[in-house]
Amino acid sequence: MSESSEATEAVHKRKTRVGVVISNKMEKTIVVEHIARVPHPKFNKIVKRSKKYYVHDEKSEAAIGDRVRIVETRPVSKLKRWALSEVLSH
Repeated sequence: MSESSEATEAVHKRKTRVGVVISNKMEKTIVVEHIARVPHPKFNKIVKRSKKYYVHDEKSEAAIGDRVRIVETRPVSKLKRWALSEVLSH
């Protein structure tokens, strides 16, 4: 019984990302830029890949330049699929 509960728990783990807030001009929404350092597929040199996430920020606590942790969630709107987990540094 415990093996099946551990298996379902592993399946439903939410993805997390750490990034920097680049915009907070919307109500209850921030835009977070996540920069991943990944090896180039052909040359294996480490390159930076950036991606912007629209994040739900219920209390509007994040400001531009803050380092934040975001977590994957159900769709909140057309673009928002992430929620603010915590502000790591201001």
